[in-house]
Formats: sequence, C-alpha cells, structure tokens
Amino acid sequence: MPNLSFTRCGSGPALVLVHGYLGASAVWADQVTHFSATHDVICPDLPGFGESAHLTAPDSIEGHAQAVLDLLDDLHVATFALLGHSMGGMIVQAMVKLAPHRIKKLVLYGTGPLGVLPGRFETIATSRARLMAEGVAATARRIAATWFLQGEQAEGYALCAAVGQKTSQQAALASLNAWEHWDGRSNLAQIACPTLVLWGSHDKSYAWSQPEALWRGIPGADLAVVPNAAHNVHLEKPLIFNEILADFLA
Repeated sequence: MPNLSFTRCGSGPALVLVHGYLGASAVWADQVTHFSATHDVICPDLPGFGESAHLTAPDSIEGHAQAVLDLLDDLHVATFALLGHSMGGMIVQAMVKLAPHRIKKLVLYGTGPLGVLPGRFETIATSRARLMAEGVAATARRIAATWFLQGEQAEGYALCAAVGQKTSQQAALASLNAWEHWDGRSNLAQIACPTLVLWGSHDKSYAWSQPEALWRGIPGADLAVVPNAAHNVHLEKPLIFNEILADFLA
C-alpha cells in the first residue's frame, strides 16, 4: 500500500494517535500542540480518510492495523505509546496483537472489543443504508453531531463535519464491513502492556458495556470516565483529556 499521509511534530518518545471513523489526523490538533513538547507525536490519516482519501481502504480492522505499522516502519519508529479512538481503538487492539513487543503503553479511548457496537445510536446496517442513500457529506455531518453533548452547537462539531466529508465513499463503506467482521474479545487477556481505558459518560457510539469489557478483560487496565462528555472527549474536554493522558504516559 502507498505511504499514508500523516502529521508529525515534536521529539522524545513516540506517541501514535489513531483516529476513528470519518476522522483524520486533523482532529488531534490540540493533542499535537500539547504533547509535542515531550513526545514525538505521529498522527496517521488512515487509508481512505483525510489526506489519505485517495488510497483504497482495507475492508478489515487488521488491514488498517498493518497499514499503520507499515508507516511506523517507514518512519523507523520501533517502539511507541499508542492511542486509538473509536474505530481507531479497534485498530490499535489489532496492532497490539500483531506487534505486542512494540507498544509501550496503550490507550483505548471511546472504543470497545466488539465491532458490532451494541447500544450504538443506530445499527451498522442503518448507517450503511443511509450512507448509500445520502452520501458521505451528509453522513459525516449527521454522525458528527452524535459525538457531542451539544450536537451541532458544540465547538468541535464544525471541524469533525469538515474532516469527515473528506472520506471516500469506498472507505466509509469498507469500514462498516470491517466492523461487522471484527471481534477482539479473545485477545484481551493477552494484552500485557500498561493500558488505560478512557470513555465519555454520555458516549452514544460505544455504550458502557464496551469500555467495561476492555477494563475487565485486560489484566491491570486502568479506567477513566469523563463526566459531561460524549464520544469526542478530546474536543469537548481537551484540558481534562490531556491531563489524563499526560498522567498515564508519565
């Protein structure tokens, strides 16, 4: 696969941030600014998303995981702290399975171990049907509103809606297919690196059963629940999010 687009800033130990569905590296701007003082922050645009929208997206979570690992190989980054949000959280779980020796610390944020997403605001089948009927732009605007307590009035909504519209339709559909065929529950007990599960208490994408399964299934995992926040805690409550992440990385 051709090289992914990515954002990279700072120096120090590597910190890799993997975005979610209809996302891109641009959603991590505040975290890049904050953590580049202490870390080599690397934020890939997954195939079919953001500035990598011209690339064909894999139709499996493992395919995305390998694409990120290949990028890190190209950048000669051997070991790193790893954070994945939403679909990105599934991807980083697959990365841990593929290359457990490379991940020093793991953050599973607004995510879970099961791609079917029980308790999501709508089923995957509904998302697929509406995507095909309404197109990527309308889907990105509609779904982004569910990521915030204040919906379209939230400060970070415009950014997420704009970023989401860069996604190719092929990637948007392939990702939904990837979720339906992914189940990481059997690997949770094998995750040996220090792990933090981070979740917004009003998340409509990943109901409590998902982060709870991560927290209870990964040996020694820590848990941070941020009140008055939904799916995009890093945009709704950036100061709290950054403090929690900095404390864990330290």
